[in-house]
Amino acid sequence: MQEILKTTLIGLFFGTFGTTIGGIIGVVTKKHSKKFLSFVLAFASGLMMAIICFDLMPEALAISNIVNVIIGILLGISMMIFCDKIVEKKFTIEDTKVNKNNTLLKTGIIVSIGLAIHNFPEGLAIGSGFGASIKLGLSLAIAICLHDIPEGISMAIPMKNGGMKKSKVIFFVVMSGITTGIGAFVGAIIGEISQEVIAICLSFAAGSMLYIISRRIITRGK
Repeated sequence: MQEILKTTLIGLFFGTFGTTIGGIIGVVTKKHSKKFLSFVLAFASGLMMAIICFDLMPEALAISNIVNVIIGILLGISMMIFCDKIVEKKFTIEDTKVNKNNTLLKTGIIVSIGLAIHNFPEGLAIGSGFGASIKLGLSLAIAICLHDIPEGISMAIPMKNGGMKKSKVIFFVVMSGITTGIGAFVGAIIGEISQEVIAICLSFAAGSMLYIISRRIITRGK
């Protein structure tokens, strides 16, 4: 139980730290360079791809068979598609008559909800990663933390420009990162069942991260 608690706290710390740093940058910086944000997003996507190719996939294949790995990847991609559909269906801005500030504020809230949903499988990756090895768990936690910085920026900017108080913007940014800790807790518990379950969790995380990279990070960085 002590190891599960440590893993949960690590996931919570790295998940909230990255988004919080991004949120602070978003609220204190007056001018935001699109080139800089694109660079940070590209760097994050490259880092996550390296984790997938050189850590997650090899580790999953080493402790299980390719069938379980493929199942995990497909489950991860399917979950992220499902989450995206829910966010788009429930929170898409359709009212074009509202003023610009309202639109920006709603955009920031939508991004924060989407980020909170996406942070869960990232936390799952951290939890199951520690189940495989400490090195893998820490490398995943650091990579996810770095990739959350531009996400925090993209959340904070529309909220701030929409008229929300800076303190409230930071509060929403921090809250969106809490789901990483929840995911890490679930991943740590599930990972104790068997090596096959750990492999599925790792490949599930790989699939969800692949979707995030291709659907969210790269397209947003254009």
